[in-house]
Amino acid sequence: MKAKTLRIAVGAVLAATVSTAFLPASGAGAAEPKSADSKTVKSFGRVADAVLEERTAALLDNRSTRRIASPLRDGNVSVSSGLARSEDGALSSLRTRKAKLASLGEAYTGSDTQVSVDRTQVKNGRATVEVTETTTLTYKKVRGDEPTTTGFKAHHELSFSGNTKGKWELTGIRPTDAGPRAINEPRTAVAADNGVAPTGTPADISWPAPAKPKTMRGTGYNYTAMAAYAEKYWRNYNPDYRQFNDAGGDCTNFISQALKAGGWKTAPGSYSDYHNWSYGPSGQTDSWVGANEWAWFTLSSKRASNLANVYQMDVGDILQMDFDGDGSKDHSMIVTYRSRMGVPYLTYHSTNTYRKSVASIIASNPDAVYYAYRT
Repeated sequence: MKAKTLRIAVGAVLAATVSTAFLPASGAGAAEPKSADSKTVKSFGRVADAVLEERTAALLDNRSTRRIASPLRDGNVSVSSGLARSEDGALSSLRTRKAKLASLGEAYTGSDTQVSVDRTQVKNGRATVEVTETTTLTYKKVRGDEPTTTGFKAHHELSFSGNTKGKWELTGIRPTDAGPRAINEPRTAVAADNGVAPTGTPADISWPAPAKPKTMRGTGYNYTAMAAYAEKYWRNYNPDYRQFNDAGGDCTNFISQALKAGGWKTAPGSYSDYHNWSYGPSGQTDSWVGANEWAWFTLSSKRASNLANVYQMDVGDILQMDFDGDGSKDHSMIVTYRSRMGVPYLTYHSTNTYRKSVASIIASNPDAVYYAYRT
């Protein structure tokens, strides 16, 4: 069963809101928008629907959800780049939840989400939009005696920021219901975007590369142990860790294990906060399993820095790939061998691979964007 296409219900409440709250703009030279027309309000709802529908899709069985590629746009309304990055973390959290549900014998095969706009207020160039989400999920027959569907109705408050050109960006979304969180609500609600996560600098892929020797001793890290761990478990998984092949991929989980084996210390805290990095019996941070979140944690904590060229990597360094150049990292690998000629060889999960040369990776993926990290 496929997830539905976008459907927005904008009823009498919206009509009343438009007639009372949206007065004509004071003039073309206004410093900030003082109103939004009914078409824009409908776009607010459609963008909200798209974000909430992505969250639900992250829970569906055997379905890899797309990430928000900013700007997600409907008319003159889009998702801000900062919130898109936050939603990457939200989706990672939900994929982890899907894996947890699967381990308990529960899965979903389809979903239907509808969003209605209940109330909109515009003040000082910002719009506050209250919406109601109605979602139905179809149970997979795992044990055979499950009911057909489960459903919920949830309420959210969205924050939009406008400019003088009539463009609006969704910058925040938070639940307003009391009680247990909805199944598609991330562990930590995504609030307004108050900061920019470090994105890193793409690496050159040309050969040869300027010399960038790595200090292998005296750093507090054991790079040989990192490589040894990766090469031990590239095919036969370590039973002490959960696998995430069915929850978005195991590649970053795998490199996190290797880095920890080589001396990286955990940084406990909220699972959805990319400033934290940890793994435990009941869960793990998004930065442990998510490619983007790992990069944000690593660069913000200065655990690693970007290298200018992929051929500068040495044992224990990390390579990430953005397959389609949309600014979101898709895959993580660790260097476990470097030849005398200066060619790094990568070992990774998803697809499980041992000592593949960076040259071979580039030849197969010439249009990807690469990020090299000196650990």
